[in-house]
Amino acid sequence: MMKKIFIISICVLIVVCIGFGVKYLVSVNEYKKEVKNISIKNVDLEKVKDGKYTGSCDVGYIKAVVKVQVKDNKIMSIKLLEHKNERGKKAETILGKVIKAQSIKVDTVTGATNSSKVILRAIESALQNGEKA
Repeated sequence: MMKKIFIISICVLIVVCIGFGVKYLVSVNEYKKEVKNISIKNVDLEKVKDGKYTGSCDVGYIKAVVKVQVKDNKIMSIKLLEHKNERGKKAETILGKVIKAQSIKVDTVTGATNSSKVILRAIESALQNGEKA
């Protein structure tokens, strides 16, 4: 009887592990698809009013929230308020690239491409929030 209970318990454990594994693989697939579909469009700074604007991008495993300050049609500063990442910490250097180029059309950081794209999309979102109507 104990052997039968043990075998049933092992079978249940295996089924539960397989279920979690499948759920994980599906979520990773969805995350990869979302990141692949991120398209960064340049925002015309001439159309952005002076002010501080918040933007975000969340693709599940990576999330970025930024605050962008614009003055006289120039990006003055970008603060990274939140950056949930796996191995993409070095993508945070992209903030300086954007300020220097005065554009979000900059190269992603090698080895942190997904985080770079998420941060750029968050910056784009912030700038769009400041566009003049």
